[in-house]
Amino acid sequence: MTNILIVDDDINILQLVHIHLSEVGYNVFQAKDGTEALGILKREACDLAVVDVMMPFIDGYALTREIRKKYDIPVILLTAKNQIEDKEEGFRSGTDDYLVKPFEPRELKFRIEALLRRYDKQSDESVIHLGNTTINKNNYEVQIGDRTILLPLKEFELLYFLTSNPMQVLSRDHIIEHIWGLDYEGDERTVDVHIKRLRERFSKLTDDFQIKTVRGVGYLLEAHK
Repeated sequence: MTNILIVDDDINILQLVHIHLSEVGYNVFQAKDGTEALGILKREACDLAVVDVMMPFIDGYALTREIRKKYDIPVILLTAKNQIEDKEEGFRSGTDDYLVKPFEPRELKFRIEALLRRYDKQSDESVIHLGNTTINKNNYEVQIGDRTILLPLKEFELLYFLTSNPMQVLSRDHIIEHIWGLDYEGDERTVDVHIKRLRERFSKLTDDFQIKTVRGVGYLLEAHK
């Protein structure tokens, strides 16, 4: 059975989400704050976390960062805020998706299903080998020969996504949807900035792959195995 952790200081939200997710077969754990949530994660193998932003002691952003450090599970942030700055902070914290209150329980279920499918697919192919380069989703490390490289979360996820789809033209919209989520409202230049950083990091380290620009569309990773 799939275990879902719900973290919210609003007991009504906890009960509402618990009822709707239990009805479709999920096993739901409830926490009223971040400290309680971290305790549950130590004891239980959770498959996904739904985290409220505004909570006492540890807010949702800080909790998401803690989850990212220790657990390879998707995170959905719940918030009453709908400002781009708040969404930006959420994605920088490492959230996979973002849902604004009030929300329809059905939409939350759809988003949970989509993220679980995405993570299942990634776990089946968690280690990618390109020549002398290894991209390991289990520990978020890139190994080139004897050298280990640790990337910022979004740079790693972008590199992993590109190397998972070699020789395929990926549009900026597709990349944003996969890496930053459906609700991301930032500029497409975010993708360009992250691609530039990846090129700067790896162009002098390896010839195993090259990220090429497809003018007017997006990017393509050319792999040399």
